[in-house]
Amino acid sequence: MTSNLFVVGSAALGTALASRLCMLSRTAGGALIGFAVLSLAAPAYAAGDQTLMASDGSQVQCSASARDLTRISLVEDEFASVSKINTGNPADDFSVVNEPVRGDIYLSVPEGFARTALSFFATSKRGYVYKFICGVSGDQAVQVFISNPAIARAELAENAPKGQMQATSQDQAIALVQAMYANKIVDGYEMRQRSLRPVYVGDLKVQMIAEYRGGEMTGRVLRIENKGTQEATLTEASVAPASSLAVSIAEPKLAPGKVTTAYLVSRNGN
Repeated sequence: MTSNLFVVGSAALGTALASRLCMLSRTAGGALIGFAVLSLAAPAYAAGDQTLMASDGSQVQCSASARDLTRISLVEDEFASVSKINTGNPADDFSVVNEPVRGDIYLSVPEGFARTALSFFATSKRGYVYKFICGVSGDQAVQVFISNPAIARAELAENAPKGQMQATSQDQAIALVQAMYANKIVDGYEMRQRSLRPVYVGDLKVQMIAEYRGGEMTGRVLRIENKGTQEATLTEASVAPASSLAVSIAEPKLAPGKVTTAYLVSRNGN
């Protein structure tokens, strides 16, 4: 149900963007509508699944089941080996099984597992090493999907036509708008889930809840709540500085007590 709502939201936001005069907004809107159509045709992960980004040698923080199996799977790669310390204390130890057919690993903890987290190292068949630290909680089975941006970059470089130009600033801004709306990571950007102290602009309560920082651009996700008694009309000028490359507002007409989200993209230094 949640995934269907997300797809409908993509289509709604895409329609709103596509109707604007700004060329970037119209292009981003078309991309989001296309994303919604593709999402309806593609299988989705279960609501409780975790989809994480990780690079070679990085630390992966995830959640593992306290009562059932936890499956960890690599996207476009497979696990080749796992390294962990055996404590010798059954109440303090956990099991890791490297399944050979798909290259996934399965974690399980014993009844009465004393620790709140478990940690281990894993090496993939492509040669990447990951350090896992997984908090232990919950009764249901858990799936964790790990994507490494380096794999996508390598495949893109291998398949791209020779002499292909780098993506334009407009293309990058569109990709960043889509990523922020989908709460995903864009290659080359560091995403931080952060909630800064809200500020008031008239009757509007504005709070930044996420930031995507790259080498040239920064994207920000704003939560906007109408605390007044009258409907508020949000414009690009009212929520973002004039130097912004792209501004998208999920619901420009905001009734009293309602909340919407705005997505801002700007060049670093502006």
